[in-house]
Amino acid sequence: RPDSTMSTKVKEYLAERQGSAPSSELAFQWVDFDDLYTRKLWHQLTLKLKDFIHGECLSRPNELFEMYERFLSDFEHRINPLSLVEIVLRVAGDIGDASRAIEFLEGILVKVKGSLEATILCETEIGSTKLKRGDLEEVKTLIRSTGDRLDTVDTVSFIHARFYDLSSQYYLLTSAHAEYYRDALRFLGCTNVDDIPMEEQRDRAFKLSIAAILGNRVYNFGELLAHPILKSLEGTEQQWLIDLLYAFNSGNLPRFYELRSHWETQSALVQSEAKLLEKIRILCVMELTFTRPSTNRSIPFQVIADASQISVKEVELLVMKALSVGLVKGTIDEVKQLVNMTWVQPRVLDLPQVKISPKKHEQTKHFYVDQRHVPTAR
Repeated sequence: RPDSTMSTKVKEYLAERQGSAPSSELAFQWVDFDDLYTRKLWHQLTLKLKDFIHGECLSRPNELFEMYERFLSDFEHRINPLSLVEIVLRVAGDIGDASRAIEFLEGILVKVKGSLEATILCETEIGSTKLKRGDLEEVKTLIRSTGDRLDTVDTVSFIHARFYDLSSQYYLLTSAHAEYYRDALRFLGCTNVDDIPMEEQRDRAFKLSIAAILGNRVYNFGELLAHPILKSLEGTEQQWLIDLLYAFNSGNLPRFYELRSHWETQSALVQSEAKLLEKIRILCVMELTFTRPSTNRSIPFQVIADASQISVKEVELLVMKALSVGLVKGTIDEVKQLVNMTWVQPRVLDLPQVKISPKKHEQTKHFYVDQRHVPTAR
């Protein structure tokens, strides 16, 4: 289409919007669009559009899509690809039919293929739309391919947050607890918690806590316990989840049982009770190793049995499990009924674990303390 013809159509559209604007303030907005378009000030026009589409100026169905077709599509090739995708995500959300929205976004994807970040953001929105539609297999494939490309982006930005929000929601729907826990924490690592509404904070904190407890090979709770999102549960009916996380983090069996009346309200935890007991007992072995002097990490079977509330004959199997998941290293002396520990996996400590005596300073070199969340490396 010749530029002059399209320019005329754009002018007609802008004139229509000015004439039908319900207020003089909105009419002046369209006048500004006309002025910036006429003067070909594409950057300023892009900034104004990004602000405009997030307001409530276009409230009728398909108004945003009409604006794209009759206005934005004329100069979309002249603006920053990432900015274009940011704008069209809002347009796609205005399309009521999921299939049409996906088709629209796939068309945009072709136009921005020269920009890695724009491509990732567009693919992420396609994935989110497919997830809402229940296309789990397609979303799984998209997460894998898009995630690989995301790894090559050096600077962490809102694009990472959007992707990790998608991937964590997928893992939540598929009950992949460890993967959900990992990517939900990554999302928070790219997001200012203060920007998340309190109800959503509580919901995310609750789901994260449950996932941490249920997740396979999730043995370090310090990172979550140090994250400010958990504060949203303080003083609420879900306070017990914080207490349960502390119990797991320190391998505290008595506290685990004290909280039974609370965690029994969650069917997923009740159904996994045997698995939870195994996990907290493994963490008990880890905690016993940590709290002993670095010069004396020979732990009698009876000590482990008492702390983990099992029989002495079950100790060897429990220690073997702790060794197999890489939390500790050492040897088992069946004759002397001793476990000789030589190493404990580095981890984030919660504050009670930091309060150790100066005499144990040497053993703390195996651990690090962080009260802030740092996104886990992918």
